[in-house]
Amino acid sequence: MMLLNRTDAVFYSDFVDVLKELIRQPCVVGAEHSFFRVLQRLLEERGAVVTWYDGVLVARGSDPFSTMFSAHIDRHGLICTGPNEFQYAAFVAGNRSDLLGNSVSEQLMNKIVDRFGSQPVMAYEPWSGAYRGSGVVDRAYICEFRNNLIFELKQLDHLIAGTPVAFTDRLTVQDGRLIGQLDNVLTAAVLVHLFSMNFEGTCFFTAQEESGRSWRYLLEWFRRFGSSDNQLIVVDTSPYPDLESVAHQDVVLRTRDANAPFDTETTDCVRAYCEELGISYSFKDRYIEQANELAIAEGRQPASLGSTEMGRITAASNGLVRGTTLQIPTIGYHTMQESASIDSVKAFIRLLMAISDIEPM
Repeated sequence: MMLLNRTDAVFYSDFVDVLKELIRQPCVVGAEHSFFRVLQRLLEERGAVVTWYDGVLVARGSDPFSTMFSAHIDRHGLICTGPNEFQYAAFVAGNRSDLLGNSVSEQLMNKIVDRFGSQPVMAYEPWSGAYRGSGVVDRAYICEFRNNLIFELKQLDHLIAGTPVAFTDRLTVQDGRLIGQLDNVLTAAVLVHLFSMNFEGTCFFTAQEESGRSWRYLLEWFRRFGSSDNQLIVVDTSPYPDLESVAHQDVVLRTRDANAPFDTETTDCVRAYCEELGISYSFKDRYIEQANELAIAEGRQPASLGSTEMGRITAASNGLVRGTTLQIPTIGYHTMQESASIDSVKAFIRLLMAISDIEPM
């Protein structure tokens, strides 16, 4: 698939450079401050006007309400909760108050518990990002009393409670795919990259999405500074089980999630751009519903429609914010081997350019 000239020319020189830098920066859910500092620098270098609020970094171009995108920047990791005790940070950060059983993350907890053996990790100071030591995962298990993933680590028994521990990561490019802990540093890097191409709208970078809290920070901003028509597109990754299923689409759309239906007008607009540009797409909620019909027929447990930032803010905003999601399909969800097709990422960038009315340069 051919990409617009400007995007193709700078894909490796800007976007991948941004992604490589961001993926190496720790950003455990609930401890995102140091990552925001790096993000602010990259955005300001590209001409964005950056304002930092509690839980959300707002980057504006010359026409802030023309187009608005949002991406969460937190990634899964661990938090020290006692002497040589480490828990899955997303569930600790959310105080388990948002564990309603409707998130894909919760349903996958049993599946991913065995994926972290011998995984290198690094501890850091959450505000400054200062290095606090490195180690490896010895083992992980689900504690029936705390209903959380518990990790035992080697070489980090000196840490005190409250210290975040990130999975050590770097970007790998292999067989036409970008590989790493991509959720959701991938689309955050795309939004930074847009400002290199004279993006004029607004991009929101939110914290604590993996613990179900990011929509609150976003909604507070719209209540204070929004317009009469707050149309938002939330960008993210979307997990699929294998290469065969992920290959059926370049990008992923939705009409709803487990929380609420999305704005039909915005969703139809994104779909129209896909068809105009020749970008293949699918609807994730319909994919899940079809899989659930088969599961029920075979006596298996149906899967959740998933809980997204867009669904949560739609349900809570009483019409103040409307919009939809746009996602990059990936495999290896919530692991260090999550991967996305380079062709899908290029199509995604091209689609965001069209939605933002960015001309090729």
